Amino acid sequence: MPESIVLEPRVTNLEELMAQLTRNVGELTRNVNRLQDEMRDFKDEMRDFKDEMGDFKDEMRGFKDEMRDFKDEMRGFKDEMGDFKDEMGDFKDEMRDFKTEINKKWGELSNKMGTMAEDLVAPSIERILKETVGCPDNQVEWQAVRIKARHQNSGQQREFDVVAVCGDYLLVNETKSYLRPEDLPEFVNLLTEVRDYFPQYKEKQVIGSIGSLYVDSSLVRRGERLGLIVLGMGDHLMQVLNTPEFSPQFF
Repeated sequence: MPESIVLEPRVTNLEELMAQLTRNVGELTRNVNRLQDEMRDFKDEMRDFKDEMGDFKDEMRGFKDEMRDFKDEMRGFKDEMGDFKDEMGDFKDEMRDFKTEINKKWGELSNKMGTMAEDLVAPSIERILKETVGCPDNQVEWQAVRIKARHQNSGQQREFDVVAVCGDYLLVNETKSYLRPEDLPEFVNLLTEVRDYFPQYKEKQVIGSIGSLYVDSSLVRRGERLGLIVLGMGDHLMQVLNTPEFSPQFF
């Protein structure tokens, strides 16, 4: 076989390989260029992202400073409110003391004039009935001050300081300028005969309250043992001095 015939296929194959290599190199070059472009775009994006993160960090730093200033302002406001609350507490205490002093002066004046029942006890009756027997507001059916009544059997007449009717209850009050220990059992004896003075209310439960400007704690305890509502001067004219769990006795 001639040598030229043998070489020709080899040359042809080599040319094809070179052409294939050229195509592969070209494709590789294009891929490298494309990758470089993508990397360049990615670097630009990362640079933009870094700038945005820098701006965000600056904004967060500013927000943090604003929040710190706000917290400082709120702390100052809280301190001011605390001072205001203390001042209001002091003012309320002063007003309470002032009101107590006014009530005391009024009580002393009423005591001198003999009008304690009218000035102090009568305006407090509705509240006293509500506190002791749960009488609803504005449900006092009848109330009288310094009312005279006659005993239906003996004919004896006597004056009652304050009498009030609410629901099932008939409240009889006796007001003393100075409350003595012996006044308590004497008042209890009177309460047992109240229905004979007010027969129109014989179906009512009779309860008794006895009061004075100043009542010694020992008399409060003794009156409570006898089932009496004990009244004394307080923030709201006459106030109930009995313990919270006290329930009046029915006579």
